[in-house]
Amino acid sequence: MNELERIQKERERWEGCVSKGDPERFVTVSGLPVDIIYTPADLPGFDYLRDLGFPGEYPFTRGIRHNMYRGRLWTMRQFSGFGTARDTNARYKFLLAHGETGLSVAFDFPTLYGRDSDDPMARGEVGKCGVAISSLEDMETLFDGIPLSEVSTSMTINGPAAVLWAFYIVTAEKQGVSSEKLRGTIQNDILKEYIAQKSWLFPPEPSMRIITDIMAFGARHVPKWNTISISGYHIREAGSTAAQELAFTLKDGMTYVEAGIRAGLDVDEFAPRLSFFFNSHLDFFEEIAKFRAARRIWAREMRETFKAKKPESWLLRFHTQTAGCTLTAQQPENNIVRTAFQALAAVLGGTQSLHTNSMDETWALPTEKAVLIALRTQQLIAEETGVINVIDPLGGSYYVEALTNRLEEQAYEYFAKIDALGGMIKAIEQGYPQREIAEAAYRYQKAVDEGRRTVVGVNKYVLEGERLEIPILKIDPQVEVEQCERLRRLRQRRDDAKVRRTLDDLKAACAGRDNVMYPILEAVRAYATLGEICGAMKEVFGTYAEPPMF
Repeated sequence: MNELERIQKERERWEGCVSKGDPERFVTVSGLPVDIIYTPADLPGFDYLRDLGFPGEYPFTRGIRHNMYRGRLWTMRQFSGFGTARDTNARYKFLLAHGETGLSVAFDFPTLYGRDSDDPMARGEVGKCGVAISSLEDMETLFDGIPLSEVSTSMTINGPAAVLWAFYIVTAEKQGVSSEKLRGTIQNDILKEYIAQKSWLFPPEPSMRIITDIMAFGARHVPKWNTISISGYHIREAGSTAAQELAFTLKDGMTYVEAGIRAGLDVDEFAPRLSFFFNSHLDFFEEIAKFRAARRIWAREMRETFKAKKPESWLLRFHTQTAGCTLTAQQPENNIVRTAFQALAAVLGGTQSLHTNSMDETWALPTEKAVLIALRTQQLIAEETGVINVIDPLGGSYYVEALTNRLEEQAYEYFAKIDALGGMIKAIEQGYPQREIAEAAYRYQKAVDEGRRTVVGVNKYVLEGERLEIPILKIDPQVEVEQCERLRRLRQRRDDAKVRRTLDDLKAACAGRDNVMYPILEAVRAYATLGEICGAMKEVFGTYAEPPMF
């Protein structure tokens, strides 16, 4: 009998002496069964150097940098935007003054869909769920007095990402900052739009062409910029399990790598600028294991499948946002505590950048006080808890390592199913990930509704007759009136003939094979608006309507 067999036998003896409780109760948030105890017998064949290694070294399970937070803390980057560009500019300056170390732009619905604020379809939505940005002039206002050579900026934009990025690059030009110095990220993850968030503009094929054009342009002209933030956040918010978030996100990433290689790019030219964006949900250990498994899978696939040679191409760098879908309208102060646990899991999982949700976000965009508490949550973790002192402190835990292995196995099971369907784009067109997520969301909600999963303040520990006692941020309808008036004045001032010429050049590039970023930049410099530029591209690429999935 070897050592593991001996431990397993002793464990079975010990388990005979204890009650394990109701097995249906002890599962992760995603539904994975959890044993009462974990031992070396749960890690057969475990090899420290192969499976863990050291931080900053392949396979990066323990982190992507040798000294992790001892060398540099994660970027504290609150997702912010509301009302006009001037309103949001004031919020950015407030957050930077209170210790935020990076900016993250939340756009309103019209901007996310590539429409100007005065588009009839934008009525009633301007500035409501984010900031309204319809032109270069708006972007200049958004970053007025904020030196773009000194901050990194993340922009949550997908379908019209090329245009918003061009607004940012030209705004920097006007500040005297060359594109080579710019640091930041555009989300630009169109595959997850088809899976979860649904704010697409064009059909999948031209969308993938635009993305490879952005990757090529970025590698040559904006080398410090992350050209895609491959997002599992929205997949999780749509109701996926941790394993689905892991699998669908990484498979999306592999699909972008394949597209880049097919477009003739060297994988080591663009892969170091791919980044990821994950959700940090409520199950503390499952989330930490998810982040660790993600790094190991990506490193292996980039090195062994895609033959990337640069170690930088193997690194999975990621931003994390705490789980908005776990916040409750009831007893909203409880959301501060939920967010703190989720943020701690992200830090112990080795994130490079973090957004903490505000307690009032189930009601509205955050007030100044609520967002300050959310930022202070990160600062408390960084400055007071001591968790940054040791890298991957849970590494070697039998439970965490077993959970990391289990999530990795589940991800590869999904990869095999997706490959059998013809790859990720084909799987999306057949509705496979959408249905998997919908079924997982149904199972979770059913467990909440039946009381098998507790949500404090919602189905247990409810306050009868509870009254909302926190302030709520309300967007004045005058924001839309003023924004539309600014657009009208812009169109009066600019050279319309020049605008039309640049839009014709853009349509020609879309119809041919030239990189679309160059004519988009010229249209932006002529003050063509977001809606006009996206409209010109739609004339060539068409639009997309999702077929019935259920």
